[in-house]
Amino acid sequence: MKKEFQTHAPNNAVYGLGLIGAAIYFISNATGFWMGLVGFLKALVWPAFLVYEALKAVGA
Repeated sequence: MKKEFQTHAPNNAVYGLGLIGAAIYFISNATGFWMGLVGFLKALVWPAFLVYEALKAVGA
């Protein structure tokens, strides 16, 4: 039998650490409960913010 191994574990770990770091950053800068909730939602999509800012920096 051929065994299959998951090869994406390091990528998931990097995303997970980024999610935790982004959540701490956004929630710690929140001024109220609803801004904290928005901060958590932003933490879920932090890679999109990263790519957007990177593309904006290179003028694309």
